Amino acid sequence: MPAFLRFLLAALSGWLVYFSYEPHGHWAAGIAGTAMFFLSLVPWPGEGRELPTARLGALLGFTHALTCYLFLLPWIGEFVGAMPYIALSVFLALYGILTGVLGVLAARLPCGYLGLPLLLVAVEFLRSSFPFGGFAWVRLAWGQINGPLANLAAWGGPALVTAAAALTAAGAVGALTTRGRGGRAAGVACLLLPLAAGAAAGQGVNLDSRTAGTVRAAAVQGNVPRLGLDFNAQRRAVLDNHAAETRRLAEDARADNRPLDLVFWPENASDVNPFTSAEAASIITSAVREVGAPTLVGTITRGESGEHNTAVVFNPDGTAGDAHNKRFLQPFGEYMPMRDFFRHFSAMVDLAGNFKPGDDDGVVRMGGVRVGVATCYEVAEDAAYRMAVKGGAQLLTTPTNNATFGFADMSYQQLAMSRMRAIELDRAVVVVATSGISAMVHPDGTVSQHTGIFEAAHLVEDLPLRETLTPAARFGAAAEWALVLAGIAVALGAVVATRRGYAASGTRAR
Repeated sequence: MPAFLRFLLAALSGWLVYFSYEPHGHWAAGIAGTAMFFLSLVPWPGEGRELPTARLGALLGFTHALTCYLFLLPWIGEFVGAMPYIALSVFLALYGILTGVLGVLAARLPCGYLGLPLLLVAVEFLRSSFPFGGFAWVRLAWGQINGPLANLAAWGGPALVTAAAALTAAGAVGALTTRGRGGRAAGVACLLLPLAAGAAAGQGVNLDSRTAGTVRAAAVQGNVPRLGLDFNAQRRAVLDNHAAETRRLAEDARADNRPLDLVFWPENASDVNPFTSAEAASIITSAVREVGAPTLVGTITRGESGEHNTAVVFNPDGTAGDAHNKRFLQPFGEYMPMRDFFRHFSAMVDLAGNFKPGDDDGVVRMGGVRVGVATCYEVAEDAAYRMAVKGGAQLLTTPTNNATFGFADMSYQQLAMSRMRAIELDRAVVVVATSGISAMVHPDGTVSQHTGIFEAAHLVEDLPLRETLTPAARFGAAAEWALVLAGIAVALGAVVATRRGYAASGTRAR
């Protein structure tokens, strides 16, 4: 295949993978796009020695990733301009070089297409971990939330879903490019088995027999005065909005004669610290007293180490209870790594906060219920909710503040992650946002109701409480490491085989 056709295939494949993510949510596009990318890396029947070089593989991997991220991440530049969004897309695409180089080397081995999914998982792990905690937002798994492979999250977390999607794609490649009936049959098996496993796994998701009780929960979306980064300058208005919506919630609950058990406010619902502002404390406690249920309030607090992004429980009697200080902070947003260095490139680095991470397990007690909290960006981090359910969380919540990103795709992409976490951990999730999208998510990942973006609203629903641990909660990290180590083994094997091959022929890689 000519190099320019491989390049075109890689670019189109990244664009196609983008359509698997929300708000599009076409899960099959993620598999098809990954298959097209793998096709750009592997030798085709009859090509002889005209195989993709390592240099071409680097270009193909970078092109595939960059095309996908340029379509996927424009929300990052919604109010700070295009430069940070493009810079992040380019940086993340650099990891694709590793996938491309190692992919073309592995593809030269017998049945080498089978190693490509493991390489993809290994590079995804690297990109999601380094540097500064990585960027897990662009994992292939998130685009599978509407398909059968999402059910595998309960067995191995998002890493297993990524591996299954990539194996399905590799199977399609093997069926198309492998000579011989046996080779094609193996490819078809790799194509179909993950889908069958996902469908079978769905039979064990969200079983009523695991429900330990129910709770009547409410999500309060107060909305913000206007769009943009400066909305927090109007923090008193944001607080007033959430207090007002809570009073409307209380009126509805009295009219229905069905008292509430738990109420959730979003991240940054009160950017005025209620522990230092008597006025903010009065507004919050008055609203909580009226609604008559423990309420989780997103606010800003200050400890010995500095400021924290905190979710704190306020009780109807006016007391404050448990709190969760956000542990997994967003680099370049909530804190600025190497601030002095990056200031040489842009003054916008000073828009980043200076928050300090917490060290708790994310569990807060609300009445008699143990609730696991993953604030906004934390939902993308595997450890956040896994720690919470191991700490006894019976219900999960994702309080988030998406107002900065306007009507862009960020809210939809983040909701997909909460849905995946629900399946992974067999817990209902209350997603509550300042400006949308708030949602009630059941343990099978379905959304029973949700708000629109930039509307004041509240949601109320009876949700199940669960206490058992899924295999992913127990062994998800180990499963991911096993896949990553297998990917490293494939990479090392491909490099060693390539060196031996060139040594035997007296040539070297281009």
